[in-house]
Amino acid sequence: MNDNNNIANDSLQVSKKDRMLLITILVIVLIVAALAIVGFLCIKQGPDTVQGQGEATEVRISGKMPGRVAEIFVKEGDHVKAGDTLVHIHSTLVEARMNQAKAMETAASAANRKVDAGTRTQIISAARDLWTQAQAAAGITEKTYTRLQNLYAKGVVSEQKRDEAKAAYDAAKAAEAAAKSQYELAVAGAQKEDKEAAQAMVNVAKGSVDEVNALLEDQYLVAPCDGDITVVYPQVSELVATGAPIMTLQKSDHWATFNVRENLLKDIKLGSKMKAYIPALDTTVSLNVYYIKDLGTYANWQATKSTGDYDARTFQIKARPEKPIPNFRPGMSVIYEGIEK
Repeated sequence: MNDNNNIANDSLQVSKKDRMLLITILVIVLIVAALAIVGFLCIKQGPDTVQGQGEATEVRISGKMPGRVAEIFVKEGDHVKAGDTLVHIHSTLVEARMNQAKAMETAASAANRKVDAGTRTQIISAARDLWTQAQAAAGITEKTYTRLQNLYAKGVVSEQKRDEAKAAYDAAKAAEAAAKSQYELAVAGAQKEDKEAAQAMVNVAKGSVDEVNALLEDQYLVAPCDGDITVVYPQVSELVATGAPIMTLQKSDHWATFNVRENLLKDIKLGSKMKAYIPALDTTVSLNVYYIKDLGTYANWQATKSTGDYDARTFQIKARPEKPIPNFRPGMSVIYEGIEK
């Protein structure tokens, strides 16, 4: 009997403990729910934070000449001025091409000089002698013809003799004319077309030399502008191809880039002055907006249709500092704080 009473008392105590636990959990849930409701009603949502980052123009240093890196004159982090020598590239192949081009130019120039010099003096002298002989023969045949013509007029010689003398005279005059043409041709030298062709070959050879010289100009690469060397890609003795980047030069034209939803663009216009905070420098700066562009549908903010909201497009904004910012580096965070009035 006593055992039954003890069991009943234990069951009653367990039931009371369960009820107390349930009541405690319920009270805690009610308190948390009340705090959540109070927080939702009392705490206002802060303004959207628009965060951008610093940017700068980067120039890839590369050249037209393939070859082996012979010497690098700068290292990463160095500040250079426009015109400073950065790297020396050596190419035995390009040097061989230069020797070949110069040899072709020499050969073409020699051929052109030969054409310009005309016929050799020995040939000209021989042609002049033949012309002189032809002139002498024409003179003799002319006198013979004149004498026979007079005798024919007096009836001393026959008409055939006179005609033979006339034919000999005409043949001598033709031979004289032919000899004169040969002499003039020897004096004049090559034809106009031959001279033009020879000059064209010289121009082609000079063009080949100029082409190789254009490649050799890039054996020493120089800085195109002031800036900092941020990356050096090859090492000394490595081969580089035509147009391969050798190093990256970062200019000092810093700006900030922001990606902004269109519902925040009401006050931001081209030419506006933005107030921005740079956490890394703990400083507030003024930026001039110079670029606003839609980023396209891939950057849309998708709204939840059940809330009745709409999709918002994203615009990229770029703004330059009004004056240089000391120690400002690309990649630093920039917080948009509003438009200056």
